[in-house]
Amino acid sequence: QIQLVESGGGLVQPGGSLKLSCVTYGIPFSAYTLTWYRRAPGKKRELVAAIESGFATKYADSVKGRFTISRDDAANTMTLQMNNLRPEDTAVYYCYAKHEWQSNREHWGDGIQVTVSS
Repeated sequence: QIQLVESGGGLVQPGGSLKLSCVTYGIPFSAYTLTWYRRAPGKKRELVAAIESGFATKYADSVKGRFTISRDDAANTMTLQMNNLRPEDTAVYYCYAKHEWQSNREHWGDGIQVTVSS
């Protein structure tokens, strides 16, 4: 059974840090591009950060210099280190995996809440 399981969310004060993790089950992890998306209340879903199988990364302009995405293929795990968090980072964060050459193979996690508030 294919599953993407997010963890590490919660409530943090502005300027604080959180580390999100996404563990995958049932997919050949190393063949996937992995992405964090987020959706804030009343807003569209947006890409936060992505990492390819070759470890190339990209980030939304709003998180560059504050967030770091990484992957551990041996552990089937992707992480997002979030530093200097701002209230506008408050959202539900989703893990997304897309096979790099079989485009119909894509999977979503259920999402995890991140709240930045004093």
